[in-house]
Amino acid sequence: MILRGNIVDILDRKIFKGEVTIEDKKIISIVERDCIEDHYILPGFIDAHIHIESSMLVPSEFAKVAVKHGTIATVSDPHEIANVLGVKGIEFMIENGNKTPFKFNFGAPSCVPATSFESAGAVINAEDIKTLMENPQIKYLAEMMNYPGVLFKDPEVLQKIEWAKHFNKPIDGHAPGLRGDDLSTYISAGISTDHECFTYEEGLEKLQKGMKVIIREGSAAKNFEALIGLLNDHFENMMFCSDDKHPDDLLLGHINQLCARAVAKGIDVFKVLQAACINPVTHYNINVGLLKVGDVADVIIVEDLKDFKTLQTYIEGELVFDNGISKIRNVEFENLNNFKTEQKSTSDFQYSSNAETIRVIECLDGELITNQIIEHATRNNGNLVSNTQTDILKMAVVNRYKNEQPAIAFIKNFGLKQGAIASSVGHDSHNIIAVGVSDDMICKAVNLIVENKGGICAVSPSEEKIVPLPVAGIMSDQDAETIGNAYAELDKMAKQLGSKLHAPYMSLSFMALLVIPSLKLSDKGLFDGNTFKFTSVEVE
Repeated sequence: MILRGNIVDILDRKIFKGEVTIEDKKIISIVERDCIEDHYILPGFIDAHIHIESSMLVPSEFAKVAVKHGTIATVSDPHEIANVLGVKGIEFMIENGNKTPFKFNFGAPSCVPATSFESAGAVINAEDIKTLMENPQIKYLAEMMNYPGVLFKDPEVLQKIEWAKHFNKPIDGHAPGLRGDDLSTYISAGISTDHECFTYEEGLEKLQKGMKVIIREGSAAKNFEALIGLLNDHFENMMFCSDDKHPDDLLLGHINQLCARAVAKGIDVFKVLQAACINPVTHYNINVGLLKVGDVADVIIVEDLKDFKTLQTYIEGELVFDNGISKIRNVEFENLNNFKTEQKSTSDFQYSSNAETIRVIECLDGELITNQIIEHATRNNGNLVSNTQTDILKMAVVNRYKNEQPAIAFIKNFGLKQGAIASSVGHDSHNIIAVGVSDDMICKAVNLIVENKGGICAVSPSEEKIVPLPVAGIMSDQDAETIGNAYAELDKMAKQLGSKLHAPYMSLSFMALLVIPSLKLSDKGLFDGNTFKFTSVEVE
């Protein structure tokens, strides 16, 4: 097979008309030759850090869509399903992904559960990490979110890191806002990347101290604008990722969108493509071709180097996407799950208190971090309740692995004027998380999730709508178009209920992520991510 067009040699920084000859999955020759084709041939895009589960698609369905945008590989942390099902969940992801040509490079989740301050469905300890690291299909130790454990030399945390070093596999970081001496200590433990930089200055310090910085632009967390200015001078040590990508967004684009935005800002195209196509391969030592003779033929053809519209995608010489049609086939799989809680009653969501003021989580649109603010409490018959006028709404997290009393807190900026929304996608333990205008509405939404053993939903006094997620309570068993369209309808309903957030369900899913400051809610209570301790809703 011969591909003709403008060949983009990223490392040698040149573009020339020529032919790429592919035989037995590999590139056997690249020659300079006149041709009439005006499109561009380049290596495929790689998402350098993503949780496939956040697309609500199993890997095989994710692959169908990703190849349409020129993505041929991911560096994938399966810690979402691991928190629900443990090693069995990781094995499901690998097995399902292996049934496609797409190159999923899975890591061993380092923090399951993410903290000891929440209830997860499984535990992955240092001995489990050793077993996972022995598997050649596990490429790295996934994001070390427990940075306090690293700083204070927790033996279990350090043992996990040592096993990664023993098997000579990279260690991913996760240290939002970590600076100065603490950052130096964290890096010296052997941690090599971070995708959690929120400011230019933070990214620069991490780069200067030897880390690779991954520019993240997902459905909830968006750091592209803050960090893209670093790429011009530090392109050899930067990558692109989406981290979490909801299905409706994935249908529209992937890493190709970040390349287009970077080029539009005047950044040299070779620098952009090095971050998008080359650096993940060399850093993670993954089997992905870089458009060199002797490489496996992982190649894409794009219309131009401005919008990066993909015309064809080849993985190991196999045409997996051609002019609008994904050629990745359907894969059969079992719907694994772990969902044991039972229906709740409205009284379970009451919060008896005489407090005049309360701690409130301030949700920030497009960010995973939150603020802690103090607001006046609204009471009704001795029960703390939502106030739609001030947009201080009640929030609940319900343990989905056993019957427990829901944890209650209050949150600002969700904007609901009626009804409630809820989800069993609640990072990282994936308990049920809900926010609403009344105890009745919150209970109604939670029970809809329980009834379906997982999903995302919206309810109002007159309507209820749910997208079931029967695979581990976090993924659909449907195709991307079906789930993407259903999710878009649900997102529309949440906004009709009053939410002004860009991605209300994605934002909601991170309100239980304790390792991101500053104030979050787990199934065990309100948690201060700055002090790493529980705190009270009531302010004395």
